[in-house]
Amino acid sequence: MKISIITVVFNNRNTVKSAIESVLAQLYPNIEYIIIDGASTDGTLDIIKEYGSAIHQVVSEQDAGIYDAMNKGIKLCTGDVIGILNSDDVYENNQVVSTVMDAFSSDLDLALVYGDLVYVKSDDLNQVVRKWTSESYYSDFFEDGHVPPHPSLFIKKTVYQEVGLFDLNMRLAADYEFMLRLFKLHQFKSKYINRLFVRMRLGGATNVSMKNIINGNLEILAAWKKNHLKAPYLLMPKRIIKRLTQFLK
Repeated sequence: MKISIITVVFNNRNTVKSAIESVLAQLYPNIEYIIIDGASTDGTLDIIKEYGSAIHQVVSEQDAGIYDAMNKGIKLCTGDVIGILNSDDVYENNQVVSTVMDAFSSDLDLALVYGDLVYVKSDDLNQVVRKWTSESYYSDFFEDGHVPPHPSLFIKKTVYQEVGLFDLNMRLAADYEFMLRLFKLHQFKSKYINRLFVRMRLGGATNVSMKNIINGNLEILAAWKKNHLKAPYLLMPKRIIKRLTQFLK
């Protein structure tokens, strides 16, 4: 089986190198690597070009944000499975993709595989600030405040063909809405692997300001409504509790 990995980037020359090398270090032999750049002007493209043909496709043009860039990458993928690693993130080790693809190969009915994630300081990948340990999906998974860590989620291409891409009307929570669609609405077969897959640098768009945090939560509620699902009354308190426990682990 072939896997496609997408990295989206815009003016991030300081960390894109570590993301690229993290992908290229993977031991799995059949990887298609695609980078979608939002027309960077800070030298990011110069770094990308250093890797030559090791990166199978590079697109550099203006986009409508991170989810638009992800959608562009997904449309270009030719692999059986698709993973997305942002330019701030790295895989935990060189066996992450092999572990994921072993799971898909062992169960051909699997549509989704995900693992765990840690947030690290932006200037130190070894300094863990928050641990996002997930668990296997169950019927009230989202109602209880859970959500799979999106950077650790690997999805069969056929899933995208069936349910579509990220909703660009959502600027901050399109990944949440997409996963709600996959797990809750369509109920694709998934597998949780209790291993650390991704180290993610702090500083995502949703968490950079109180305004974005509030707007992100409003989009989460809108995601339930969009999919004709009733958001539970205690959803937000449960999400807050889950997040606080991640800092305490």
